[in-house]
Amino acid sequence: MQQMDHYLILKSFHIFGVVIFLGNIIITGFWKGFADFSKDWRIIAFSQRLVTYTDIFFTALGVLIIAITGMAMAHYYNNPFHIKWIAWGLGLFIASGIIWLTILIPIQLKLNNIVRQFNENSTIPSHYWTYEKIWMFFGIIATLLPLGNLYWMVFKPM
Repeated sequence: MQQMDHYLILKSFHIFGVVIFLGNIIITGFWKGFADFSKDWRIIAFSQRLVTYTDIFFTALGVLIIAITGMAMAHYYNNPFHIKWIAWGLGLFIASGIIWLTILIPIQLKLNNIVRQFNENSTIPSHYWTYEKIWMFFGIIATLLPLGNLYWMVFKPM
């Protein structure tokens, strides 16, 4: 297989990973926001469980595909981390990952534990809404950062 063919295969998988990753984090925010807006504990509990499952599967899968293919493609460039668009792309991706790992996932697990306690007589506790606001705030930031990657990935300014 020629070197260019190998690069294009990696690039195709990379774009696939980006679609899975960005698609899931964008839709998750909207879906979760509308579920919470309903104020119905049944809808909130259902959406919170599915948000957790889809993040484990789709977000994690997207991250793995992006990271592996991105690093593999970077090797096609001489001294890749001195190329501005690669450095910025990697930096934004890592910054988003740090927010996910240190803030969003722990809060998401807390939210998931809270909704497990919901039952027919449940009112949604105030600490749920406190965690939810923090999750949404940092979730927006963690979504905007990789959206910035689209600029670097497409336009590749030097």
